[in-house]
Amino acid sequence: MAGALPSASQHPNVILIVADDMGYGDFGMFSDGAVRTPHLDRLAAEGVCFRQHYSASPICAPARAALLTGRYSHRTGAVTQHEIHGLDRISLREATLADCFRNAGYATSLVGKWHNGTFDRRYEPHHRGYEEFVGFCGGWTDYYRYHLRRNDSSTPSDGSYLTDVLTEEALGFVRRNRSGPFFLHLAYSAPHSPFQAPEERIAPYREKGFNRIVATTYAMIERMDEGVGRLLDELDRQGLRENTIVLFTSDNGPAFFNPPYMLEPGESTFNERFNAGMQGSKGWVYEGGIRVPMVVRAPGRIEGGRMSDELAHFTDWLPTLLAMTGVERAGELPLDGRDLSAGLCGETPGQAPPRFWQFNFYAPDIGTNAAMRDGDWKLVRPMIAGTRFFKPELCLSPEDELRTKAFVEADLKHKEDPSAITEVLPVPRLKKLEPEPPQLYDLSADPGERNDLAAADPDRVRRMLGELEAWFEEVEADRRRIDEPSCPGASVY
Repeated sequence: MAGALPSASQHPNVILIVADDMGYGDFGMFSDGAVRTPHLDRLAAEGVCFRQHYSASPICAPARAALLTGRYSHRTGAVTQHEIHGLDRISLREATLADCFRNAGYATSLVGKWHNGTFDRRYEPHHRGYEEFVGFCGGWTDYYRYHLRRNDSSTPSDGSYLTDVLTEEALGFVRRNRSGPFFLHLAYSAPHSPFQAPEERIAPYREKGFNRIVATTYAMIERMDEGVGRLLDELDRQGLRENTIVLFTSDNGPAFFNPPYMLEPGESTFNERFNAGMQGSKGWVYEGGIRVPMVVRAPGRIEGGRMSDELAHFTDWLPTLLAMTGVERAGELPLDGRDLSAGLCGETPGQAPPRFWQFNFYAPDIGTNAAMRDGDWKLVRPMIAGTRFFKPELCLSPEDELRTKAFVEADLKHKEDPSAITEVLPVPRLKKLEPEPPQLYDLSADPGERNDLAAADPDRVRRMLGELEAWFEEVEADRRRIDEPSCPGASVY
């Protein structure tokens, strides 16, 4: 019966699917028709789609850390995407969603991208609650030439397309564990760069006039969507549909900027595509970088075919899934997320608390690229020019600029040969730059963040700015309390 939560003896299975750099406008139901995701649309038609749903960060690793812990990523030590510096690591003091399920007797598996700790086995997924890990630890990999990790072993690819391989691994896990309960975290790397897909999938999009980057991105999403469809069909075949909660989201917004080493000669580093009218993209705290739909299907538990405008956040899903499955939480650190199960089950949702974001390329800094949403109001501290996107000369010393180029070369080498780097490398220091004036938006009237109201409402700006700064001081103090020399994100700044 819809609305009923399970008893401890009725633990449902959970499948959490996370795409990589898939924007709001890349979901077929919100697209301009250029890309179609029929299987994801089917999932939404049978479940609930959260339209006011936010990632915890506009970048991969911090977002994933918050999703897995129910806590703001600053608290976890995962402050940026740089695995080569260890700044993506989730502190060992944190308990993950996988820890909770494994403690409750679930079979647990991560298939795909980890990006929350490598170069030290203690931070890798098969030591963070996942019995099985099949995938890669870093932020990205080639789709044809990759090394596939299976817990502690590593095997070079046979040339098979990575998205298809991850789908097959997920299907195998479901078949092996059909007697349940199981927790499957399927973390596709699509449509993250490098931009690669079977040529026959790219051609139809090129014929529509899209450049190679956008056409390939859509082809990657299409192939991933087919994988989702195969997984849903397998649940039906195994008789698991009614007892499996399926979730689908993306870690952050679409990547419109890409470094030259991800591109072919002559291609622009900026390749924009439809994103439902939102400003910003991956890396920015404007809506385009952090607002990503969440689709949840739970037959017999929640009524399907609904769109929800309840304000939801990545940190909410750990407490929500524990409530929906009857699983006890592992760990005792305070959560930042709240339980959304009442709203999912059709009851009146509770009041969402204010939500906060801050991301800088290396060092956390409240003066750049930070935001707060309280109700319909959103305050933005704009990104300071040069603190991201290939202008290191503006924010690094000449010495650190040279070191950064060496780090990029080392990272590329590591992607081709995992043995090329065995420990984290030193972290560059950013110059302190002068912040831009804060901006204020009423998202109920201006979801595209085009009309800055800061000058018209200075009292609201002052109040929200004070709350944003207080939040930052609190989570940063928590981060610095991590007593863990092997977690550079805790102590390097």
